[in-house]
Amino acid sequence: MRHPRFQRRPARGFTLVELLIVVVVIGVLAAIAVPKFQNTKGKAYASSIKSDIKNLASMQESYFYDNETYSTTLAGLNVTPTNGVTITIVEADGRGWSATATHPAAFPLTCAVFYGQAAPLAPATQEGLINCQ
Repeated sequence: MRHPRFQRRPARGFTLVELLIVVVVIGVLAAIAVPKFQNTKGKAYASSIKSDIKNLASMQESYFYDNETYSTTLAGLNVTPTNGVTITIVEADGRGWSATATHPAAFPLTCAVFYGQAAPLAPATQEGLINCQ
């Protein structure tokens, strides 16, 4: 008979099967969460693009008030887009202006707007309304 001090205790810890089940559950949760996170990033990029176009519109109106024409360059407006956002002023004169904006991480999303008598740019269809596609 063994001394009580030397009796074998049941092993403590997790079995291999229990560890594998935990790993599988974590993998399933990650597979669900990652696409939702990617969608959130896309929405953030789209918001950045729209915000930059709204800022551009404000600066264009301020420029027009001082110069009676719209600026053809971002430098002339002292506009600095959000990191990664590319804004292109397509047309600008005393009658109106139009611009497009994109973000490489939001590709193929393009937003556009036009004001006054400037030619509408796809996907913009109504004056002053920012549309994205």
